Amino acid sequence: MRRPVMQKTWLFLAMGALLSVPATGDGAHGLEWLVSKDLLDPLRLTSVWQTTVPIRQGERLEMLMVLGDRLYVRSAENHVWSLDRHSGNVLFSSSIAPAGFPVFGWNAYGDRLITVIDNQLVELDANAGTRGRVTDLGVSVIAPVVRNSEFFYVSAADRRLHAFRARNLIELFKASADNDSVITSVIADEDMVVFATDAGNLVAMTPDAPRKLWQFDAVGAMAGPVVRDGRSFFFANKDTCVYRVDATGTNSVSFAWKYQTEAILDRAPRVTAAAVYQYAPGRGVTAIGRNSGKALWSLPEGVDLLAEAGNKAYVFTKDRTLVVMDNASGRRLLWVNFAEVSDYAANVADAKIYVAGRRGRILCVQPM
Repeated sequence: MRRPVMQKTWLFLAMGALLSVPATGDGAHGLEWLVSKDLLDPLRLTSVWQTTVPIRQGERLEMLMVLGDRLYVRSAENHVWSLDRHSGNVLFSSSIAPAGFPVFGWNAYGDRLITVIDNQLVELDANAGTRGRVTDLGVSVIAPVVRNSEFFYVSAADRRLHAFRARNLIELFKASADNDSVITSVIADEDMVVFATDAGNLVAMTPDAPRKLWQFDAVGAMAGPVVRDGRSFFFANKDTCVYRVDATGTNSVSFAWKYQTEAILDRAPRVTAAAVYQYAPGRGVTAIGRNSGKALWSLPEGVDLLAEAGNKAYVFTKDRTLVVMDNASGRRLLWVNFAEVSDYAANVADAKIYVAGRRGRILCVQPM
């Protein structure tokens, strides 16, 4: 049943900038580095910048996300900061919704940020954080909304993928899996739209009509969103395996490999040019060769990949340490105490590491 939509009094909230402390040096504004130079030096890591965002007493951060050249930070009270991830400069800060309103998904397209707030599609100006269109699409949204140049694609509780024309948000068509399973994630570009289901189907269709191009079937529901890198698609499945499949033509797909983790997976893999990093509950993080599908190493206490530099992987652990793993040898090289770190961003774009602390300090470090 579709959730009733409340009167959107929050639409009239001011979206002006919140105060933020600009990128700082060591000890500026009475705050020391989140991780000291003495701890970073043995790992040959260096601090690039530190910025402090003004969170209230008791407020916590809920999101650090790398999108292009931006680092987006969102607090539990729905304050959002956009930072230049190379300099740490705050580009905008806005209150996007009252505290407690659910914020679902965070994607960028052109100069727009796309999210769903209290079951409404919300478009924000990526440069200023100001609100653009806010639309009730008339469906109960269950997966992050994506778009290409012509359409928004919305997975809904009716087990349909709804396509809305981008310029006026008029619904043009619907698509569904052959087995009518729930659509759990969607990827869209100008050539194809690919969606995953809770029955283990990966389906590609044409962007402008519900015409199927190809389908790959795994056993069990997909865990988290599918990751696309070029013509390759990577996903975790609740059959305990991580998969790679490749689109080999407009109408065909081929199985590349699968790796069994021996755990019920609950999140998507992190994919880089060299490796696929998968967290498995009770098993930690495993690095899998992107081409071979073979394990490079496993770190039982690992929680997530922070970044990769050459053959080195930087992994955050449940003990709040940063561990450096060697992908070539499979050995643990070094580790350092990250006790003050409460949040992090997984960065697969380059070697920069982004972490945050409870007092709003955001720190960027990178290999020397």
